[in-house]
Amino acid sequence: MNTQQRPSAYQHAAVSEAEVSKLFRNTYTLLAMTMAFSALVAFTSMSLNLPHPGLIVTLVGFYGLLFLTTKLRNSAWGLVSTFAFTGFLGYTLGPILNAYLSLPNGGQLVTMALGMTALVFFGLSAYAILSRKDFSFLSGFIMAGFIVLLCAVVASFFIQISGLQLAISAGFVLFSSAVILYQTSAIIHGGENNYIMATITLFVSIYNLFLSLLQLLGIFGSDD
Repeated sequence: MNTQQRPSAYQHAAVSEAEVSKLFRNTYTLLAMTMAFSALVAFTSMSLNLPHPGLIVTLVGFYGLLFLTTKLRNSAWGLVSTFAFTGFLGYTLGPILNAYLSLPNGGQLVTMALGMTALVFFGLSAYAILSRKDFSFLSGFIMAGFIVLLCAVVASFFIQISGLQLAISAGFVLFSSAVILYQTSAIIHGGENNYIMATITLFVSIYNLFLSLLQLLGIFGSDD
């Protein structure tokens, strides 16, 4: 009887691995496509020298499109809203990049931030995939980190504290890194089964990681 049960157990494991592989393939394919689309929109925004939409429009656009994508995640329209969401973030990135590129060492700062972002993302993703560790324990840290960072960002609009912006940027680097580990682990261990949501989570983490590293490099570069 044990010999009859073994094939079905192995078959179930094989199906699980196949599902995980499919989820990874769909997630990283969509992630690559949205990154390319967002970069194209950012380049267009830079070329046309479009103004930044401002804090209110950015927040409304971000959370509005995020909510829409979450609602549509199980339909084909979810792909449309995903590209709308990532394209909007690409548009907001254009004016920021233009501001940094106007600095004497702006090109070097942007290149270094891009390289460091790629290194951190692929390094953390590879570690989570190869080690097969379960990083679900980071959920508490991520939630607490989100609340702390949100309060710090809001406080920065009303009070000027030396080093606060530096602390916020460093906090976002750690926060984004934790989310990358958590989300990659969730794909491996079944905590996430929707590739659209996995893509959105990773994209936002990469976006925040890049901006935070760029800001840190800009802060330290201005001291030289």
